[in-house]
Amino acid sequence: MTGPFDPRVTAIGGDLASIALQGIVPAKTYQAAMLMQVSAAVVPIRAAPLGDAEQWDQMIFGEGFDLLAEVDGFGWGQARRDGYVGYVALDALSAPVLAPTHRVSALRTYGFSEPSIKSAPIGLYSLNALVTVEAREGRFVRTARAGWFVESQLCPIGQFETDPVAVAERFLGAPYQWGGRESLGLDCSGLVQQAFYACGLACPRDTDMQAAQIGTAIDGSELRRGDLVFWKGHVGLMQDAATLLHANAHHMAVKREPLDGAILRIEAAGSGKPTAFRRP
Repeated sequence: MTGPFDPRVTAIGGDLASIALQGIVPAKTYQAAMLMQVSAAVVPIRAAPLGDAEQWDQMIFGEGFDLLAEVDGFGWGQARRDGYVGYVALDALSAPVLAPTHRVSALRTYGFSEPSIKSAPIGLYSLNALVTVEAREGRFVRTARAGWFVESQLCPIGQFETDPVAVAERFLGAPYQWGGRESLGLDCSGLVQQAFYACGLACPRDTDMQAAQIGTAIDGSELRRGDLVFWKGHVGLMQDAATLLHANAHHMAVKREPLDGAILRIEAAGSGKPTAFRRP
């Protein structure tokens, strides 16, 4: 169930809660958050302070994280971009937080150690990563904490794409990854979220949140490009009136397939019929 006390997006754990929740939820201790910034290309948000704990979500480079506690090399807190709460490896976080000037507009691109494609790559950065440009040299820009990028792979903050489906189509063939939203692997709601972010649209993380908060309900007979189809625990984008584009564990990849066939297959697998059709 989503709402103000949904544990996925409410920063309360055990006896500790964010000071922003003081007087709203009961806790023994209320802690002011320390704002940190992701300085790894991607970092999981995990269910527990363990390297092999379940991945609930991911943050990508440049995103903010409200750090509330430290446990065994992990920080517990809340992602600024989608509000998810969990544990993040401390070595993937940095301070102070730098104001981003650009975002990665390519599906994925390298940051280099020097302004040359022959130099050693520093990391592989995904669509919607947030970077701070400090200098330019030729076709390259130097960014804080991420090295040199070919500038054509970036776009200024505030410049967005206009078609979430066109963004999602660029992920075709990407492997399915539970809790993922990076270009190298993502899940169904992560695909929708990344496509919306690239178009400057807010988007919650999980399918039930998206079904409750995105757009308006429509009839299944009215589907067109850009509409969303929901099942219990699953979501896909309509590529056209008859074709579904989605990251799914059946194909273990981002695939497109006839909606009618997907409905029959998903129902046969025990997940029932679609629960909602939404138009953003």
